[in-house]
Amino acid sequence: MPNSYQLRPSLDTDGPWIAELRAVVMRPDLERLGRFDPVRVRERFLNGFQPEHTFVVEVAGQTAGVIAVRPEPDAQWIEHFYLAPEHQGKGLGGAVLRQAMDGSRDHRPFRLNVLQGSAARRLYERHGFVLEHQDPVDVFMVAPVP
Repeated sequence: MPNSYQLRPSLDTDGPWIAELRAVVMRPDLERLGRFDPVRVRERFLNGFQPEHTFVVEVAGQTAGVIAVRPEPDAQWIEHFYLAPEHQGKGLGGAVLRQAMDGSRDHRPFRLNVLQGSAARRLYERHGFVLEHQDPVDVFMVAPVP
């Protein structure tokens, strides 16, 4: 059972710390793939940050992570789902993903991409995501509408 948590809407001012969390969380996978660039990993997030689609995960009043659900006409994209390392592996990710999907569910499938070899892929598969296509860096997954 994960610790008690809450999701709060993101603010514009959350961007910098989320970019830092992204760099920490993604670094091992990006290094393994030979693609870690400490500047680019932060800039890429900040250049596309949409606080209106983003929720901050708080545990005991402290920021623990973030998740975004970006609506498109044909799908809802799960993006920027990062939990601080100390909050990983405790069931929190599954609870947050389930809540985000349940709160946004409609006629559109959920889609996401995850880096090749990332342990996060198992989490997504447990929540109904299946392989759609892949390339040498990314695995694109979809959770069909039930």
